[in-house]
Amino acid sequence: MARIVVLGAGISGHTAASYLQKWVGKRHEVIVVTPNSQWNWIPSNVWVGVSQMSAEQVTFPLAPVYRKAGITYIQALAREIHPEGSSSEATPHVVVERTDEEHAGEREEVRYDFLINATGPKLNFGKTPGLGPEQHTASICTVPHALAAAQQIDAAVERMRKGERLRFLVGTGHGQATCQGAAFEFTFNLEHRLRAQGVRDRACVTYITNEYRLGDFGMSGIFLKRGGYVTNSSVFTESLFVERGVRWITGTHISGVEADRVHYETLTGETREERFDFAMLIPPFSGVGLRAFDRQGEEITAKLFNAGGFMKVDASYDGKPYAEWRSSDWPETYRNPDYPNIFAVGIAFAPPHAISKPMHSPAGTPIFPTPPRTGMPSATIGHTVAHSIATMLQKGLSDPPYGASMAKMGAACVASAGTGILGGTAASITVYPVVPDFQRFPVYGRDLRYTFGEIGLAGHWIKLLLHYAFIYKAKLHPFWSVIPE
Repeated sequence: MARIVVLGAGISGHTAASYLQKWVGKRHEVIVVTPNSQWNWIPSNVWVGVSQMSAEQVTFPLAPVYRKAGITYIQALAREIHPEGSSSEATPHVVVERTDEEHAGEREEVRYDFLINATGPKLNFGKTPGLGPEQHTASICTVPHALAAAQQIDAAVERMRKGERLRFLVGTGHGQATCQGAAFEFTFNLEHRLRAQGVRDRACVTYITNEYRLGDFGMSGIFLKRGGYVTNSSVFTESLFVERGVRWITGTHISGVEADRVHYETLTGETREERFDFAMLIPPFSGVGLRAFDRQGEEITAKLFNAGGFMKVDASYDGKPYAEWRSSDWPETYRNPDYPNIFAVGIAFAPPHAISKPMHSPAGTPIFPTPPRTGMPSATIGHTVAHSIATMLQKGLSDPPYGASMAKMGAACVASAGTGILGGTAASITVYPVVPDFQRFPVYGRDLRYTFGEIGLAGHWIKLLLHYAFIYKAKLHPFWSVIPE
């Protein structure tokens, strides 16, 4: 019997564990190690942050789901990987630190035959002084963060009802932050909430981002086919900002945050500040800090992980210049090149380079998004790796038979721009492939037959339907696997 250990139970890790249990669980053991007791549908945290959903609507306890499915669940934080075992026993294992109440702080070894690193990101608020819920800005990256943001907005609404005019700042809190889509969604859900509360005329809403221009979204922008003509996502996005009266500031690196203002550097080299009464800024991400050791106990973390703490996989990390980037640089199987029984999925894998063009200020400060690896691509990668491992076990294969390169993968994104069964809107965008491939599609980098965007009420209905569908799927209810990633 093989033991397959999955580190992390986010979208990618939970997907991988669920399919592995479905395909090989009766013959092999599937183990999930995660510090969290609750599963969170993170895309809906934006609605929690504007008081349109409760914490209970976006989370559920993991233990009963895994117990029913037959998945071994260990509530713990992964600390170390020993891919060669130790000097006393040549069995690969991970060292974990328990986070459940009964065993909190205890360390134990969990051996594995296959390991899937799905640890996701560390929210690296410390990269920007003053950033984060414990400092001066709100966040929606976790449910507690989103609940705190909602309380701050409620208080701001009351102040405006009494006649105050307030400034709201939403965006990215660092020159290399990702998740521009989440910041975009929160901007327009906040704006919608203020309108619904009758205080929009007393609010200045500003979007601040490290994107070179609106609509980049960390994907170098998108060309869209709409109504018989081709436009770019910048025009598509700017039209919404203008329609809703939202200011925008692009090409920024926020270097510091005070109680009522941010300081930022621009791509042109200027240093400026922007004042606020409420700010929600997405932090940069890093790896969670896993360390690795060889059989003799020597640290080999740099062998398995890049400088940011993300795990190296079958990608090209040769540091070639932007003009030489190719779609073939991107990983297919997500297997570590040095240890063939280790995989990394979702945000945990190290991308070979950015998707957007790297840009720097005159002082050399990098100001461009890091690649998005969340949502649909994350789930697809988790599914594919699970399929490979299951097939390798069933057929005795030594190499993963399936691939899911982001340069060959399409994705759909439904970005909420305000809730409401009759008054909500969402931008629905499909893109193929996620990573542009100018060898296959020399004009636009993508296939315009499958790359398009629309905004309207129907998109909101789809967004709401997906919320309930994916939570149903994640709870492993009957026929869960019929729902696509």
